[in-house]
Amino acid sequence: MKTIQYVSADEAVSHIASHGHIHLSSVASVPHCLIRALCRRADAGEVRDLHFHHFHTEGPAPYSEPGYEGIFFEQGFFVGPNVRANVNSGYADYLPVHLGESAALYRKGYIKLEAAPVNTSPPDSQGRVSLGTSVDCSVAAIETARLVIGVVNPNVPFAYGNLIDIDKFDYLVQDDTPLVTAVYKEPTETELIIGRNCAALVDDGDCIQMGIGALPNALAGELASHKNLGLHTEMFADGLLKLIKAGVINGACKKIDTGKVVASFLLGSNDVYSFIDHNPAVEMRDIAYANNPWIIAQNPHMDAINSATEVDLTGQISADSIGTRIFSGTGGQLDYVKGATMSEGGKSITAFASRTQKGQSKIVPILHPGAGVVTPRADAHWIVTEWGAVDLTGKSLQERAKLLISIAHPDDRESLDRAAFERFGAHYHNFEI
Repeated sequence: MKTIQYVSADEAVSHIASHGHIHLSSVASVPHCLIRALCRRADAGEVRDLHFHHFHTEGPAPYSEPGYEGIFFEQGFFVGPNVRANVNSGYADYLPVHLGESAALYRKGYIKLEAAPVNTSPPDSQGRVSLGTSVDCSVAAIETARLVIGVVNPNVPFAYGNLIDIDKFDYLVQDDTPLVTAVYKEPTETELIIGRNCAALVDDGDCIQMGIGALPNALAGELASHKNLGLHTEMFADGLLKLIKAGVINGACKKIDTGKVVASFLLGSNDVYSFIDHNPAVEMRDIAYANNPWIIAQNPHMDAINSATEVDLTGQISADSIGTRIFSGTGGQLDYVKGATMSEGGKSITAFASRTQKGQSKIVPILHPGAGVVTPRADAHWIVTEWGAVDLTGKSLQERAKLLISIAHPDDRESLDRAAFERFGAHYHNFEI
């Protein structure tokens, strides 16, 4: 292995030119030491007009703050809590893209990158580093950026899947900042029921995808008695780790990547991060692979389990916004909806509580004005709440309305039924589902 020479964070970022686009490795593995160094350059008046791109990031996000207006401009592919207020006040922005297509923005030149600062593991004996918990679209960024900066951090696990030769980096920086961890709330009774309703749709031997949070953890708990499940997902956390360690998820029935867990980024406890370190049973892959519907569909009986902010009576699913207010992003929802739909025996499942914490129905006559449709009604299949599960596949608009009302909160059904009658006319009540 060649001799590695390290520079300071300030030296590395001194080579980033103004008026460029910057990619950051994301989620738990943000190169904060380089962000702080860029802020020092900005404070000294040495750089301006830098545009930042990434999946959602954890930790401080000064590149979205009003104080750096005209110097930094956030244009993330997914909106996390640390930038949400600034995005919705206009100081930062959101770039809509299916996460599976985000790497193509770099590779096809829609976004020409000035620099790609990323966290990496220490190199192995062959001079290769891993991007650890955040592969996402960083592989494409490394391939296409004018300047590639690696932050070698011993806390970044060495995960297989997409290893990068150390020669790809123009500058290397040492840092030992711990990765961000996340502890998720215990599921509520409602979430446990929803998890149970979803688990009833999952058969032994299925391959699953789900996100992170209390509801996915509730579902994971309900899958504990299943057998031979596979996992091909964009991300996972501690709930699914328990199933992997218990042998419930073993990938034995997967047609591709048999016996392996495939993901692209993680956010959980240090147990999750340690588990993937030098573990040949886990592959952390480029998002262009992990979220490619054609790849996803190659595993039979693929179950894609996603969530929603609201669903209208025709089956339109909003998941990235609440009205005009951006909440998150399109993410990989439609990537997996399409992949599961094309999979032999696959199912697309959208699960959510029937009401918000403020008691408002999430099943609505029409989406709130300005709400984004993440999954079109033609792609909406299984819809699950704590009141049951319905399959919209092959159902007309009026049939969908009746099915969705049947799993709305009982106190909301009368008003929803009245709205459906006003929309579809007197014939709406003349047939049964």
